[in-house]
Amino acid sequence: MDNIVLCRIDSRLIHGQVMTKWVNQSGAEKIVVIDDHFADDEFLKEVCLMSAPVGLDVVCYSKKEGIQEYAANGFGSDKVLLLLPGLAQMKNVYDQGIRISKIQVGGLGGAPNRKVVFQNITLDDADVEILRYFQQEGVEVIFQTIPEDMPQDLDNILKKYSTK
Repeated sequence: MDNIVLCRIDSRLIHGQVMTKWVNQSGAEKIVVIDDHFADDEFLKEVCLMSAPVGLDVVCYSKKEGIQEYAANGFGSDKVLLLLPGLAQMKNVYDQGIRISKIQVGGLGGAPNRKVVFQNITLDDADVEILRYFQQEGVEVIFQTIPEDMPQDLDNILKKYSTK
């Protein structure tokens, strides 16, 4: 079950950077998306499947299905890029058995009461609480939008959040 080569939090889920840069950089052979809304939207799933490079498997699970699939076989034997839309969803699946040692936060969009902490990544108080939880659990959390960016560590991001 050590086949998750990248666990990325990105509210946009699958988009050009994921399909090109992050798949190539991570060596992923499969993208696993865990999101209830995405899993229920047949049109959105079809668009994503069509945009995937030839030979790259893309599967979409609800949270419940993703947790069951991981428990059964760790998403298979392929190298997996795991995508979730937010930190709350990541905490939920983590607490239910999808134990990840490193999380990359790559995109969390803006909304009221959210603060920009790095490029297009915003956080609110609930996100910060979850990030501190992962820190206490010993999970490494970095912030990086594209591979060319220098990864930002969690302590620096939390300092930025508290000064804004």
